[in-house]
Amino acid sequence: MLSVLIPVYNFNILPLTEELAQQCAATGVSWEILCIDDGSSPPFLERNRLLRGRPGIRYEELPENIGRAAIRNLLAERAYFPYLLFMDCDSAVVRADYIQQYIAHLLPDTVLYGGRVYAPTTPQDTRYLLHWKFGTAREQTPAHRRAAQPYHAFMTNNFLIPKAVFQAIRFEERIRHYGHEDTLFGMELQKRGIPIRHLDNPLEHIGLEAADVFLQKTAQAVQNLVWLRKQGFPVETRLFSAAETLKRYRLLPIAGFLLRMIAPFMKRNLLSARPSLRVLDGYKLMVLYVYEASKAS
Repeated sequence: MLSVLIPVYNFNILPLTEELAQQCAATGVSWEILCIDDGSSPPFLERNRLLRGRPGIRYEELPENIGRAAIRNLLAERAYFPYLLFMDCDSAVVRADYIQQYIAHLLPDTVLYGGRVYAPTTPQDTRYLLHWKFGTAREQTPAHRRAAQPYHAFMTNNFLIPKAVFQAIRFEERIRHYGHEDTLFGMELQKRGIPIRHLDNPLEHIGLEAADVFLQKTAQAVQNLVWLRKQGFPVETRLFSAAETLKRYRLLPIAGFLLRMIAPFMKRNLLSARPSLRVLDGYKLMVLYVYEASKAS
């Protein structure tokens, strides 16, 4: 009935798969856990190879990295069962009935999204404060709030989808790097009239990244947004809304210039022990302005 699909990259997935296997076995339904490694480094490969031969778990490795979208499409192709539960490898189960909650809400034409949470306590290492603060404030959202904008609130870290529905959409494989493959997938669900039901059935995101890495990925995500727009996908985000407002009043060049001038100060704040999410918003707008200008020239 249920295929649990985990794309793996440079993370120890033994604790996650052990908990999932125990929960799946307790449900009494047919299940599998399929993990495909997408070009991890040797220490992680060595650790995760311990999964080989464990009941209910299939572990495979790819010789090279194929990207965030392609690995998820491959997982779906190799899945045995008609319901696919996708999750990120840097996740931890927080509910003892996590799998049962999904099984209880299965519908043949509906996507289920369980949400994401972060540790309730501030990380001791200040390098991870920016990511934790962003996730807690912007991504950790209860189901009733997500349901108000069901497609906008969709993310790919923890969702269940009928295989037939997934195969009709699939992930855009030209998006190889971090950022907004979930935005595009949610748009496709909305365009096709496929409902998303939001549950309070979260996974904890335990793979916090240092602020410098987080900023690099944030910049990549902004570039992906620009690329999606240029490919004709009508992506709508708060970032684009802010940029369009500035363009309407012919203020974007001025704002972009000023933001570029203070970029070193913004980055200093974001890498500090007291990062500001408002500064992060300004930093993203600056990246958008610079990237669009470079493509126009």
